[in-house]
Amino acid sequence: MSAPVCLRGWAPPERGPPRRSMAAPRAPESIYNLLPRLEERPVKPPRYVSTFRPSVKHEIEKSKAQWKTMGPAKVEVPSPKNFLQKHSKEPKLPERKKEQDSRKMPALSVPRKTDHPLMGIQSKKNFINANAVAAIMGLAKKPQPIYVDRRQGDKHLLETSGLVPKYVKKKDYGIIPKYVTQRNKEIKRAQKEHEAYVLESLRKRAMKRLSDEERSSLLQGLKKNWEEVHHEFQGLSVYIDTIPKKMHKEKLESQMKQLEHDIDVIEKHEVIYIANE
Repeated sequence: MSAPVCLRGWAPPERGPPRRSMAAPRAPESIYNLLPRLEERPVKPPRYVSTFRPSVKHEIEKSKAQWKTMGPAKVEVPSPKNFLQKHSKEPKLPERKKEQDSRKMPALSVPRKTDHPLMGIQSKKNFINANAVAAIMGLAKKPQPIYVDRRQGDKHLLETSGLVPKYVKKKDYGIIPKYVTQRNKEIKRAQKEHEAYVLESLRKRAMKRLSDEERSSLLQGLKKNWEEVHHEFQGLSVYIDTIPKKMHKEKLESQMKQLEHDIDVIEKHEVIYIANE
């Protein structure tokens, strides 16, 4: 039996349809392809122009001025003579009118050079006695009230400082204003209406008001009961070791607290209503 032989580079034949080459197909060779050819450019059609273009352009120019977007066509250049001068922005007095210039100043009563003064005129008035009588009969000048607000001695008028109570000299000083009296009347009327409403509601609920005698007797009875309970509480033993003793002590304490609360309520309120049985 012969041994198998291995051949290098040998492969078994492929089965199936033959493979196609992946290279692109080439044009057939021709001698005419060697000649240079001119590049042909596509011809552009004429640009579209609207028939309404002149009318639209005319309307735009009609409604639009030259200086609305880009400014005026011609701008005046500022003159170098119109520079900012000193004191040109300060307020100036109005010019003097001609009427004021035309007015003439009144003539001064100055004695002339040729005038002579009157001589020999004497008065019979006794100025010494007149001054003495005026000083005796005249009222003394009152000093003006002032106040000083600094240590340096700065003086100010007291009348304009707000420290003088001028309002007391008014005609309506101390009189109650009308709106206050009106408000007080409204408050009293509202209070009476409230009291009437409370009485009516109590009458509808069949409430009875305790008289002073009943209130005092009720208060005395509560205080007497509190003394009895307190006396019993003080009689308890010091050492409480059973449950009944603890319960009895707690019961007496609750009774005393309730009685104290009732006594406090009756003492605070003078008017007490109770329901009729």
